Amino acid sequence: MIIECNTEPTLYYYTMKPQERQKEILAILRAMQKEFHVDELAEILGVSSLTIRRDLHQLFMAGAIIRTHGGCLASGRASMETGYYKKVALNFDLKQAIGKTARHMVKSGDVVLINDGSTTYHLATYIGETSPLTVYTNSLAMIAELSRYDHVKLHILGGEYNPDLYSLSGSLTEHMLELLHFDTVFLGVDAIDNSGRCMVGSSDEARLTQVMLRSGTQKILLADHTKTGKKGYISYGNLNDFDIWITTPGMKKELMKEFNTMTHIVEAAR
Repeated sequence: MIIECNTEPTLYYYTMKPQERQKEILAILRAMQKEFHVDELAEILGVSSLTIRRDLHQLFMAGAIIRTHGGCLASGRASMETGYYKKVALNFDLKQAIGKTARHMVKSGDVVLINDGSTTYHLATYIGETSPLTVYTNSLAMIAELSRYDHVKLHILGGEYNPDLYSLSGSLTEHMLELLHFDTVFLGVDAIDNSGRCMVGSSDEARLTQVMLRSGTQKILLADHTKTGKKGYISYGNLNDFDIWITTPGMKKELMKEFNTMTHIVEAAR
């Protein structure tokens, strides 16, 4: 499986310092949870295979990866070809840009909630750069990301295990959320229709997300522009319910104009 990107490699990757590029390699490995071959990483990052081999050697010597025949895996992590990780892979570069931007919305000392979306996963990758923090989530995939930071106090919301979303949900999760309140809540979405309704794939997911939405002082939506203008699914709220929506450039102008009347839109640089 190849990460799906909307753009060709840019000069950004060519001018990266080795440590920065190696950090990007680790972010890809942790997010995708699969083996990557040298040529795949070289294509994604827009550098030569020789450069990638040098990076992998340094990461291997540091114990950060496991070398395989022609490629590598993140150290200590199993390959999981689930529907969740396929969603993480879709428009990877867009979601990563949103995650990097969203981390700036968090202040030291905040208590935040991050739901189990494939875009919010990328926030978990970078949020630890702000410290100290208390983070609640129902995502099992985010545990390894958030536990890398000593200054992040991590709480996992209990509930019924969903193997497709690699998360916990249900009445127990909802009951726990009703007892809590957060400085900021970060939520994802499967689609946003033309009227600004935020849609997810099931009634159970919609109910849980509604509870999450009510539990925050500041509510931030993380969704790239490809989620807009779609129909179907089940609504858990509207753009009016969010204080900020972090998205990516490329939205249709008429939609952008309409959505700007509903919430404050921030476009993440790619």
